[in-house]
Amino acid sequence: MSLVTDSPVHSSSSDDFAAFLDAELDSKSSDSSPNEEGAKGEFDSDSSDSSTNEEAENDSDTENQRIKRSRVEKLENIEDPKRSTSNGSLEQNLGASSSKDACIHPGSFGDMCILCGQKLNEETGVTFGYIHKGLRLGNDEIMRLRNTDVKNLLCHKKLYLVLDLDHTLLNSTQLMHMTLEEEYLKSQIDSLQDVSNGSLFMLDFMHMMTKLRPFVRTFLKEASQMFEMYIYTMGDRAYALEMAKLLDPRREYFNARVISRDDGTQRNQKGLDIVLGQESAVLILDDTETAWTKHKDNLILMERYHFFASSCHQFGFNCKSLSELKSDESDSDGALASVLKVLRKIHHMFFDELVDNLDGRDVRQVLKTVRKDVLKGCKIVFSRVFPTQFQAENHHLWKMAEQLGATCSRELDPSVTHVVSQEAGTEKSRWALKNKKFLVHPRWIEAANYLWQRQPEENFCVNQPKNQ
Repeated sequence: MSLVTDSPVHSSSSDDFAAFLDAELDSKSSDSSPNEEGAKGEFDSDSSDSSTNEEAENDSDTENQRIKRSRVEKLENIEDPKRSTSNGSLEQNLGASSSKDACIHPGSFGDMCILCGQKLNEETGVTFGYIHKGLRLGNDEIMRLRNTDVKNLLCHKKLYLVLDLDHTLLNSTQLMHMTLEEEYLKSQIDSLQDVSNGSLFMLDFMHMMTKLRPFVRTFLKEASQMFEMYIYTMGDRAYALEMAKLLDPRREYFNARVISRDDGTQRNQKGLDIVLGQESAVLILDDTETAWTKHKDNLILMERYHFFASSCHQFGFNCKSLSELKSDESDSDGALASVLKVLRKIHHMFFDELVDNLDGRDVRQVLKTVRKDVLKGCKIVFSRVFPTQFQAENHHLWKMAEQLGATCSRELDPSVTHVVSQEAGTEKSRWALKNKKFLVHPRWIEAANYLWQRQPEENFCVNQPKNQ
């Protein structure tokens, strides 16, 4: 068996890689010899021929031991780079001398080719340490795995979903950063012995408290029916794995697909280069747009979950947190419930409304279509929202409104439906009130962007000037 031809890709390549590589380390010997029960049966039934086969069996046993011993030594070398195994000995033990020149070296395990076992002098490709320590795959092998996996996934009517942790699925704080108004939380924590029904956890060994976002368990359960899901966090690996245990205690949703900053290929950036999924079939949920500079077309931006006071302070909000207010997001109308509706719509449109072949469909185009429906039919003029001399078309609110399907204009005319301003006393604001147009605060656009539906304008009124 060879990884390049037999790597498991049903449902998800990364799911099976770790177990597969462990099994592959012993595959040479197990493929070339019968199992223990089979060998015992043959010996019992063919005892009259034992003298004839004894020499062959001894040779086979000796060769098997050499192969296993070589692989054990190789693994030890990966853990301890100071040790080395000669190329000649490795080639002989792996039986690779006849094929090493033809091998394309699709990837490496440590410094050993995963196909032929040859020791490689330089590292190439991309590291997939979250799948198996020391695993690197070449670009051609990554492409092959993605092509195979996406076909299997699409046949099961699934796409890929990459999920951020902090401020998207949960909120964590260091215990030392908790305020006096949050001390009551320490008496309300849930047990770590059975986390499946809890939402507030004290991780003493990490000096941390974590609050799961409302609706997250229902979200994960229902999203898993439509998507193969990854966790991708800028936290370190130890933190990522602990959060995965809280979110997925039975390993039903993520398995080995937990990516941390330790696995990334760029500093302070996230990328789909270490996700074994075709970009055309990947959606991303994250609260930080700047983390995905190369994949904005895949991104669904999430409203940040600020449960703890330290989270509010981190982002410069001078207000009480949800915990200090002894409040929380709504289960039925919160951010995760809202985005689940969007994911259902995208999934339905991708699989049930598009008429072209599955292989040619692109979820990024579907995402754009769904997004443009949010403010379709709205024509917006901004008033004193942008700094003086600022190019209006480059402002993030202008771009956001257009992405949501609105038309933005600099000038007033009868077709304008909304004036967006922070002041009711501007000339354009007064025009809106006089002509019975909507006068709304800029947060109206941001709310529509996060909740993926046009929000009631009356909830985003602009304050009248104090002298009126």
